[in-house]
Amino acid sequence: MSTFRSLYRHGFARVAACTVPVRLADPQHNMEQILALACRCAQEGAVLAVFPEMCLSGYAIDDLRQQDALLEGVVQALLSLADRSKDWNSLIVVGAPLVQRGRLFNCAVVLQRGRILGIVPKSYLPNYREFYDSRHFVSGSGIGQETIRIGDQIVPFGTDLLFEADDLPGFTLGIEICEDLWVPSPPSTAMAMAGATVIGNPSASTITIGKSEDRHLLCRAQSQRALCAYVYAAAGAGESTTDVAWDGQVSVYESGRLLGESARFPKTAQVAFADIDLDLLRQERLRMGSFHDCARAQEQRYWRRIDMILSPPEHDIGFHRAVPRFPFVPENEARLDQDCYEAWTIQVRALTQRLETSGVERAVIGVSGGLDSTLALLVAARAADEMGWARNRIHAYTMPGFATGTASLSLAHDLMKALGVEAHELDIRPTAMQMLGTIDHPFATGKAVHDVTFENVQAGLRTDFLFRLANQCNGIVIGTGDLSELALGWCTYGVGDQMSHYNVNAGMPKTLIQHLIRWLARQQDLGPDIAPVLENIVSAEITPELVPADEKGVQKTEEKIGPYPLQDFNLYYTLRHGFRPSKILFLAMQAWEDKDRGIWPAHYPADRRIAYDSAEIRHWLTLFIRRFFAFSQFKRSAMPNGPKLSSGGSLSPRGEWRAPSDGTAAAWLAEIEAVKL
Repeated sequence: MSTFRSLYRHGFARVAACTVPVRLADPQHNMEQILALACRCAQEGAVLAVFPEMCLSGYAIDDLRQQDALLEGVVQALLSLADRSKDWNSLIVVGAPLVQRGRLFNCAVVLQRGRILGIVPKSYLPNYREFYDSRHFVSGSGIGQETIRIGDQIVPFGTDLLFEADDLPGFTLGIEICEDLWVPSPPSTAMAMAGATVIGNPSASTITIGKSEDRHLLCRAQSQRALCAYVYAAAGAGESTTDVAWDGQVSVYESGRLLGESARFPKTAQVAFADIDLDLLRQERLRMGSFHDCARAQEQRYWRRIDMILSPPEHDIGFHRAVPRFPFVPENEARLDQDCYEAWTIQVRALTQRLETSGVERAVIGVSGGLDSTLALLVAARAADEMGWARNRIHAYTMPGFATGTASLSLAHDLMKALGVEAHELDIRPTAMQMLGTIDHPFATGKAVHDVTFENVQAGLRTDFLFRLANQCNGIVIGTGDLSELALGWCTYGVGDQMSHYNVNAGMPKTLIQHLIRWLARQQDLGPDIAPVLENIVSAEITPELVPADEKGVQKTEEKIGPYPLQDFNLYYTLRHGFRPSKILFLAMQAWEDKDRGIWPAHYPADRRIAYDSAEIRHWLTLFIRRFFAFSQFKRSAMPNGPKLSSGGSLSPRGEWRAPSDGTAAAWLAEIEAVKL
């Protein structure tokens, strides 16, 4: 049986943040509650389950914490829990008060397969407002190289413990407890610097109005700053409400992203499962040199590393992680509006800066009636407005060729008219025919030969005309090619659509362009008649219109280079995270095999909501690999200036992406070809 669909094959790990209803000062009862939920976590294939602070005894028990009967009961419950976990591979983290060297510590206990692997004491004790931890506990800060006896086990004890999986690359667990996260320098920062990729936080944080948001902020920020997964589990039902209340908030964050959370104020046990991406964390740290600079700058400290074997399941256990179909396009409508505003403003301000500093008097742009040139012309028009230029200083040219359709030509004229720019139509066919005849191309003699030379004569002439027109009017040529086309090499090199004086779309993925244009139509501030024109453009077929239509219809870009939704998906995970092709294939199958799974971006047309089977996804991914790594870099090495727009990445050779123009795709192709579905 193929293991391809197992999440553990692709660098993921399932973790669980848990909370259970406790009975105050009843360790045996609490152990049974923990046991039942921990068993479920193991059955679900989780390698880690984190339970709340002091969950074996209950947190809100005040001076009962120091009673011998309770403390002995906690140890017995701990030993019972360890013994009954013999058949589980997963790590269980529970909170307990424990005595070490005659002092009481608030501890997190890590168990697996009948063993207590290590015990981490709480470093920072809250002793303000409703908290009086220092009345009972001592701080564990600075404690290292110690052991503690629990029954007949001698267990590592201290804040110097990291738990490393020998058989799950990248899984290293660090533990901090509740208040440790709230201090200016959380212990988890040092743990991450030492290699911890997952932080577990057993917590007993009380709830007040607005505090949940604070917890989310802290977990999100720490996971982002430390480039880690953060598993947070707070106490809930059963804790004393004498003077405070509890909400049982549990959540899992990864590098600033919320992966899962449960309902708050539960009356029963709750668990939030999430499949964290260890590869993503490793790749983020690999790229961010400042992360390792910070680690070297920290005070040198010895860490004890506890090795364990997790033996994660090799079969398909599902996937507890939302995979966005459009990683460049947020699904949340408010966030999409914000992204569109920021992308648009970056483009406009970048072009304004270039126009002002270049000293030119005009901007020259080719307009096809398609998505890319439409957005570039909109940017140019708004830049002119902000600079105080009349819009007729934007010289726009539609340049029909041998395959230009009447619909796209009409859209180009409608757009130029609605924006009030200086509009021109320049027919390139006579010049193209002259060039084809000069080089003895068969088309010049009446033969229907529509090869790459035929296509590029047209593409090249358009750009050549634009550059000479810019010379003539003291202007610069505004480029229109987008990030997706640059990734796939879907542009004519040299004096073609690959070249311009400044390309405002260089950082714009195709899948975001249509949303941005629709957003601009809704803003209704570019002109009174612009909205219906923009809607017609966004709804049109994507075509280069370089080859005349035949019995199959017009030339369709996506039939040649693949559906842009899939290729932008492949681009994002290749460029942003450097994932291996098999992992991208796994993620794409999660996102695209079922059109009813997940949430589509706001305003996404219903008739375009389709699914792709695994064979299609693999086919287009293989084509992407060939074009991206082997065929296209020489075009990107010579690309003009243009602004980076997305955290998903840039292909500028002067910015984010530097690669050899004569590289090969061998390693990536070998990896994807070895996949057995």
